[in-house]
Amino acid sequence: MSSEHRHSAGHVHDHGQPPSRYGRAFAVGVSLNLVYVVVQIAFGVLANSLALLSDAVHNLGDVLGLVLAWGASVLVTRSPTQRFTYGLRKTSILAALANAGFLLLITGGIAWEAVQRLLHPEAVSGMTIVWVAILGILINGGTALLFYSGRNEDLNIRGAFLHMAADAVVSLGVVVAGLGILYTGWLWLDPVVSLVISAVIVIGTWGLLRDSLRLSLDAVPRGIDIEAVRSYLGSLVGVTEVHDLHIWAMSTTETALTVHLVMPQGHPGDHFMAEVCNRLRDEFRISHATTQIETDPNHGCALASDHVV
Repeated sequence: MSSEHRHSAGHVHDHGQPPSRYGRAFAVGVSLNLVYVVVQIAFGVLANSLALLSDAVHNLGDVLGLVLAWGASVLVTRSPTQRFTYGLRKTSILAALANAGFLLLITGGIAWEAVQRLLHPEAVSGMTIVWVAILGILINGGTALLFYSGRNEDLNIRGAFLHMAADAVVSLGVVVAGLGILYTGWLWLDPVVSLVISAVIVIGTWGLLRDSLRLSLDAVPRGIDIEAVRSYLGSLVGVTEVHDLHIWAMSTTETALTVHLVMPQGHPGDHFMAEVCNRLRDEFRISHATTQIETDPNHGCALASDHVV
């Protein structure tokens, strides 16, 4: 290695509360919601309720989403290999992306069926809808609480929480529709509630889709200000230039950084690098930082321009 380019890497791993600790929550959530899906389908057919059937499809999507997130939470703990040098951490991002995409896909089917039912109304059993939906409020609300503590720590956990909480609200809407049909006889309330459910799914899922898509494309994770990071690195004693700065998500809970620092005074030593890594972890939640020190400002780095990757 030439004297102009010396490398020092500091690695600090502070992953917060790992998704694997939610294994029991995933197991309980998947089991309860599978039972509820079966109940919704059975009584949806008996009551001839599109609202119940559409919500059953939605809940089945949530079950699959929980299974995906659960599987990813296990895979992210796998050790690195010669082929996958970061392990399988990225699976948590892919699971969130697949979850969001699937939910938006089934929403189109729900909305289409609702429009057809608006054009051709059919009789439904309002009381059956009410009781099944009340059960949904209890199950979905309880499941959401299982993920409440981790909703701000992990994209998958946030997705699970938001979906379950949204389902509880949707079930409340179904209760309103059932009561409305009982007291007014307005059959159009059932498909209208289905359309509202579709809107709730889209609104609740859009943020998850946006964030997971961005992370899959190695965007700077939400909540990290890259200019603030650049300013901090540039303010370090001895640093005259900061370039080739990249920040991306290794998983839905871990963030990585690479950067070149020009320090004409010479390499600052391991203590300096450790302090930088600790500061990046504590202030910016960047747990995996790799820094390259360049000591000769006259030796131009090929990666010095921001547009060069």
